Amino acid sequence: MSRIHDTLATLKAQGRTALIPYVTAGDPFADATPEIMQALADGGADIIELGVPFSDPMADGPVIQKASERALSRGIGLPQVLAMVRDFRRDNSRTPVVLMGYANPIERYDQRESPGVGGAFIRDAAAAGVDGVLVVDYPPEECETFAARLKEAGLDLIFLLAPTSTEERMAQVGRIATGYVYYVSLKGVTGAGHLDTAAVAAMLPRIRAHVSVPVGVGFGIRDAATARAVAQEADAVVIGSRLIQILEAETRHNAPAAARGFMAEIRAALDA
Repeated sequence: MSRIHDTLATLKAQGRTALIPYVTAGDPFADATPEIMQALADGGADIIELGVPFSDPMADGPVIQKASERALSRGIGLPQVLAMVRDFRRDNSRTPVVLMGYANPIERYDQRESPGVGGAFIRDAAAAGVDGVLVVDYPPEECETFAARLKEAGLDLIFLLAPTSTEERMAQVGRIATGYVYYVSLKGVTGAGHLDTAAVAAMLPRIRAHVSVPVGVGFGIRDAATARAVAQEADAVVIGSRLIQILEAETRHNAPAAARGFMAEIRAALDA
């Protein structure tokens, strides 16, 4: 079983909700990402989603878009992201890492390194210590081969579901998804507000009727109160935009401590 599976199974047995922060690789400082990742783990993060910077995102709101633009301006691409994971793994072999991004960087990486979609990327991601991949623009009906190759390498393929997802789409995701499913709690982009926890509670049983893996909820979770409310229903809580806002306001010296402190606040709320 994967490191993601083992982590989520352990938390479930303990009656706890997983905490999954999202940070963009290379932001707010190109050399700080592995240190920030470790600070997040020290603060109580159970899984870390690491964003691969991309110039033309579809699901990311302005906060994460700007983080990607800053990282790209510093020359951060997929090769550098994998190097950051390798650096993180030198001191942390426990916390699962999920790369979150878009198809273009993966396919470009493969074209540069070797022919065949998913070949070089999967090989190098597994060697770096990546545990899962969430590719926003890979729909389940078009990536079964990619999913199979990931599984052979011990990596999970994580999919998004949304309030507009049909029963058919949920069933398609349920047949392929491993690790967990990420439920986008709002119609819109990352960082949006007005989270309706009652709507989340109503949607999760529909998803679980088709999906056997745990369900994480993200988009619109900004503080301890909303995280705790969502945790009453979800297997995992995902927080991204608010964390990025906190980090971009910090100095290089203070950024890891700020990440650790914010995680500790959310972790305490989830465990209360």
